[in-house]
Amino acid sequence: MSRLFIFGLGYTAKRIAQALRAKGWVVTATGSDGTVDFADREAVGRALADCSHVLSSVPPAEGSDPVLDLYAAAIAGKWLGYLSSTGVYGDADGAWVDEASPTGTGRRSARAECDSRWLDLRAHVFRLPGIYGPGRSAFERVRDGKAHRIDLPGQVFSRVHVEDIVSGVVAALQGDAPPGAYNLADDLPTSQNVVIEEACRLLGVEFPPLQTIEQAGLSPMARGFYAENRRVANGRARRVLGWRLRYPTYVEGLRGLL
Repeated sequence: MSRLFIFGLGYTAKRIAQALRAKGWVVTATGSDGTVDFADREAVGRALADCSHVLSSVPPAEGSDPVLDLYAAAIAGKWLGYLSSTGVYGDADGAWVDEASPTGTGRRSARAECDSRWLDLRAHVFRLPGIYGPGRSAFERVRDGKAHRIDLPGQVFSRVHVEDIVSGVVAALQGDAPPGAYNLADDLPTSQNVVIEEACRLLGVEFPPLQTIEQAGLSPMARGFYAENRRVANGRARRVLGWRLRYPTYVEGLRGLL
């Protein structure tokens, strides 16, 4: 029986756990919905000793990776996975990036360093763009009056439905995929404005006004989101993992959520 230990049972990792349990895996985890206290090194050590696979969704803290800082020795020799970010690529001025593109040049420099540490351990590193899914999509922003259309011609983003992340990670876990980086992104990078407009059309409401970043009063984190412009290629995941998207674009994704 295959056993997976997850560090950080958050929005995405929780769905990965559910999918694997349905396939007969035994899954234990840290996090608010997990059963193991991350800080209890003895309990984590016992759980890790019983598992064959390890997946981390824990982001950097204070510029370093908490999982590797505490448990690198305990996870050595196991199948390793890490949920990273396509933010490691930095700004590409709208160009396509793939797993061979340079990393560490953008605002996610700490994430890029963690990404690199996991790759050095021969982990499967899943680089994820903007994640959306049930309870976390353009629909919620529109309904809550928090949706923005920002006047930045040529600005595009990649995104991915959480169910497609799950299928990609499960494919890597169950297959004989080699370690390395895999971009899990949909097929149609596009402006955030276009996604908001589609959500408004589906809800039958008016578009929010087109604004500058200054007029929108965005938080520093949100402003940083608009500071980078790139398209993320997913060809390696398709070729190596045999990954197929259930929601290849935001159109199918939004309609599925509605």
